[in-house]
Amino acid sequence: MTVSLDLTAEGARDALRARSTEKPSLIGLTRAELGEALVGAGIVPERQAKMRAQQLWHWMYVRGVSDFAHMFNISKDLRAALDKHFTVARPEIVEEQISSDGTRKWLFRFPPRGAGRPVEIETVYIPEEGRGTLCISSQVGCTLTCSFCHTGTQKLVRNLTTEEILAQLLTARDRLGDFPDRDTPDGAIVPAEGRKVSNIVMMGMGEPLYNFEAVKKALLIASDGDGLSLSKRRITLSTSGVVPEIARTGEEIGVMLAISLHATNDDLRDLLVPINKKFPLKELIAACKAYPGLSNAKRITFEYVMLKDVNDSLDDAKALVKLLKGIPAKINLIPFNPWPGTNYQCSDWETIEKFADYINNAGYASPIRTPRGRDILAACGQLKSESERMRKVDRLALEAMMIAGHGEA
Repeated sequence: MTVSLDLTAEGARDALRARSTEKPSLIGLTRAELGEALVGAGIVPERQAKMRAQQLWHWMYVRGVSDFAHMFNISKDLRAALDKHFTVARPEIVEEQISSDGTRKWLFRFPPRGAGRPVEIETVYIPEEGRGTLCISSQVGCTLTCSFCHTGTQKLVRNLTTEEILAQLLTARDRLGDFPDRDTPDGAIVPAEGRKVSNIVMMGMGEPLYNFEAVKKALLIASDGDGLSLSKRRITLSTSGVVPEIARTGEEIGVMLAISLHATNDDLRDLLVPINKKFPLKELIAACKAYPGLSNAKRITFEYVMLKDVNDSLDDAKALVKLLKGIPAKINLIPFNPWPGTNYQCSDWETIEKFADYINNAGYASPIRTPRGRDILAACGQLKSESERMRKVDRLALEAMMIAGHGEA
């Protein structure tokens, strides 16, 4: 059974919105920037800046505190001064949906910041045996217009800030009880292997490499060993093929790379992933082969959505193996997730299995991604925010389509 929760009363929404525009957030600043902010506000002398920045870092990213009043090893006067000038509050949660399979989707609302009005994005949490993956958005909307992707039908509104990218992770951990209790003593913090959010993927709304600097800063904070402390091997950034930024991703961020591929020739990929017209397959594959740190232990994941009678033939599987020859790779096969208005259908399950068998026999790991959260439009390619939220009639049409068996795998 799907559960949908409206978590914020109207009055509370107004208060959150007002607070977010009044005071700058400390979330998303580096330690050096934290110190500079404290000194610049005149509440900490320069000689204390480094120490105070480290204290704040611990409270924000180890303890997950979202209120200065709960930072107990900081004096009341300093806490009051911090609260007067800054905020560490979470964003407004407009809605939380819980799928019948345990997948969760949050609709977050952020300030306008040049967009003319508040903006909304979606974030998805997928629990699995042995791990929990958080799918994070990097933009409000998207510029890429991939023809099979629901998010691509929403025009780009703006990039998310570093704070807004990190806020998705912090709030998800709040909602899942993934931070230590307030009275947990130092040294008894929840261990990394006990986390509900063990992995994050930059596969939500938007193209991460078109918001490179904010994404880079957020992921470096997320992987900082003295804070959120997520291993870079548990962070995956997915790109549709922004070739000039791929090498920088490896050199400056150092996380795992995923390529939204979906076709083995330029003619078809031009249609499915239009950025291919700017950065064709030859350039994309060359950038992958040169990805810093690439090895059998650090493979590139290639995402391949299975579209019936479009890219799912045995000849397509053979072309895929040939295209990726020489690249340490894993190939994720994604059963197409339907959305109202799409002209695509998911490949038949037998076809997907034959495709996977050929890839596996050629020496590539080729898992078939189990569709998760389809009943709340949280599956891959289905995210779209409030600015173009689906009408009830569209949601009913989707449910009817699923019941009829269209797009099921």
